Amino acid sequence: MNEYNEYILKTNKLGKAWIWTAAVLIFMVPVAVCIRFNAWPAASSVLKGLLGVAPIYWTVGFIEVVTYTPMLGTAGTYLSFVTGNVTALKVPAALNAIESAEVKLGTEQAEIISTIAIATASIITTIVIALGVFLFAKLTPILNSPSLKPAFDNILPALFGGLGVVYISRNWKIAVAPIIIMISLFIAVPSLGNSVGILVPVGIIIALGASKIMYRKGWL
Repeated sequence: MNEYNEYILKTNKLGKAWIWTAAVLIFMVPVAVCIRFNAWPAASSVLKGLLGVAPIYWTVGFIEVVTYTPMLGTAGTYLSFVTGNVTALKVPAALNAIESAEVKLGTEQAEIISTIAIATASIITTIVIALGVFLFAKLTPILNSPSLKPAFDNILPALFGGLGVVYISRNWKIAVAPIIIMISLFIAVPSLGNSVGILVPVGIIIALGASKIMYRKGWL
């Protein structure tokens, strides 16, 4: 067994341990609140609320793991899903780092680079959040400013737009079909804006199907 395989095995062991540790800590927060204030909601109410949202989040979670794991690598996947903010921050950070280093996804180099990028993004995010908590009262009027609100509302499109330009410019023929279909869907059904996580793999499938058709016709 070479060093890289040993690294992957150790990463899987540590990753699973941290995933379960994070899950326990997350569950401890509402339990601690209930103990502190002696307020215990009825099990039926908790179950009713859980059944209303769990299927959606479970579906999105499964889709995100399947879709993003090849991009993030083994260590990057564990780190991203423990620290959160995967779509908005961790994926763009990893892809941008891999792009800048000019390495291919799925390689050992991409694994290391994406892990470093995601770790750096996680540390910076944690520091920013900590500062935000301490400075929240002073920053609230600024963050709620009408002149800044449009900027905060468009952070996610700006991140993926910047990354999209790079990849679309390389393979613009492949990008035409999914872009047209997705834009048409969002225009026809605006409520789909709340289901971006589910539609990401749909766009991937459309891109793969269009690529196969164009390849057979000799357009690629």
